[in-house]
Amino acid sequence: MLTDVDGNPSRYDSLRPQKLAVPVHVYVEQFSAHPLEADAAHLYAPPDGYVDSQGNFSATETATANRPVYRVELRPEDGYYPLPYMARQRDGSAWETDGVSSFAAREMSRQPFMPDGSRTFEEVDRLGVDPRGRGSAIHDIADVEFFRVAPSGGYMNGVPAGESSDHADGTIAVEVSGRDFFPYRPPHLSKSPPRTSLARIANATQKILRDGHYDGAIWTQGSPRIEETIYWLNLVLDVTVPVCGNASQRYHGETSNDGPRNLIDSVHYISSGCWADAEGRNRVGAVLVQDQRVFAAREVVKVDARPGGFAASGGHGGIVGAAAEGRSRLCFTPNAKHTYQSELNISRLPASVCGIAQRDGTIGRIEIPIKTPSGDLRDDAIPYVSIVKDYSYSEDDFGIHPENEVDIVAILRKCLTSHPLAGFVLEGLSPYGKPASASKLAALERAVYCGLPIVCVGRGNTEGFARHSRSFIGGSNLTATKARMLLMLCIMKFGMLPPATDAEKPSEAERRATEQHLDRYRKTFDTH
Repeated sequence: MLTDVDGNPSRYDSLRPQKLAVPVHVYVEQFSAHPLEADAAHLYAPPDGYVDSQGNFSATETATANRPVYRVELRPEDGYYPLPYMARQRDGSAWETDGVSSFAAREMSRQPFMPDGSRTFEEVDRLGVDPRGRGSAIHDIADVEFFRVAPSGGYMNGVPAGESSDHADGTIAVEVSGRDFFPYRPPHLSKSPPRTSLARIANATQKILRDGHYDGAIWTQGSPRIEETIYWLNLVLDVTVPVCGNASQRYHGETSNDGPRNLIDSVHYISSGCWADAEGRNRVGAVLVQDQRVFAAREVVKVDARPGGFAASGGHGGIVGAAAEGRSRLCFTPNAKHTYQSELNISRLPASVCGIAQRDGTIGRIEIPIKTPSGDLRDDAIPYVSIVKDYSYSEDDFGIHPENEVDIVAILRKCLTSHPLAGFVLEGLSPYGKPASASKLAALERAVYCGLPIVCVGRGNTEGFARHSRSFIGGSNLTATKARMLLMLCIMKFGMLPPATDAEKPSEAERRATEQHLDRYRKTFDTH
């Protein structure tokens, strides 16, 4: 048994939602659901009968059968029921953690995350209550279908057709962690979706929403990553329905878990229609609904690992309204282009753009396909964009030595040989995103005239507008991670910059050509 701090057996065994295999009859003690039920006994129907100390039931009260009870049939279809956890490890020991031991390999560990949202939604409806004490807070007002786009749990043995709980078309083949699903617990086995997953996310979500079958969508993801994904969806989707991001700062089932309330609030937000313009189109774009607040996708950032740990970045609002039962409303609407208005959405991206590649010491332009013939984004077309952080007092001496910026030099070399679509985001000083290091500035300017666009933003949660300069794109008040998302799509829209013959000494004509190309980027950064 688990023990308390004094070494004594723990008082309670925690209850886990589980499903019955067959119907059973149980006897529930009357007035045991709340300590003050008995005070209102005159409002209650009589019990179904009585039990004695041995558990024997009698329809009438006797001298020995004197404990009033309800006789209840529990059916499998009415569960999941909170019960002491019944499963054991194969050696007979209890399950208390994810793996059979600390740092157990994947094949010796359980998966703590669901393969899709259906079980989580059902537990929220069955085990939670709304402010009036009623359950079914989601399904009383919405029909929900579930899709696995980049899930946190996977079918490592596959699933036959019709046996998964999501909207699957057929058999689900054997799935591999880090390729088909991306868990982030236990920590030593966590996997992050690769850059190419952004194409999967865009294509799948666009396909799901494009035919108008759904009134809206909820994108669920872990709280450390959702701020980037929801902004990606805000830019790339060509849809007019609302898209809500939801995360949970505490795991499902953990004490004071915030996830269920966020899901319920998203359903109320979508059903309220407060997001609709006069033509019924979503005027807000993708949002994050968290802690009863509605954040614009462009501005929301996670600042701490606790409920309430999301904030609006950029210093100019970002919280556009509130979401709650019967009280969802908007106070402001974002001015930046989004979804069906976005110049970068999947419908408006070109079939191909010009990339760059270095061959035999010469940088040339090459055509890079962006979409498949059916119009989906290609996963190998997602640009490689790195974030470089600048800081004061970084120079070795009073000279300018771009060759000492070994991180930029190495990344640039990698881009010129392996990534025909690529760029940098420089997180410089606040305000304006100015570079602090002259050596770093020189190294990045060389990258520009090799053909790579560079965006400058201020450090951290900046309120100052990062300005456009001769060689760089100003990232406005975006954070570095949000600027990276926007730059990726700009590269997929406009292609790479025209490389100079000599990146160290570009001619005036080459500078003008670069400036003209950068203007397209700058206009987009000013409006998205």
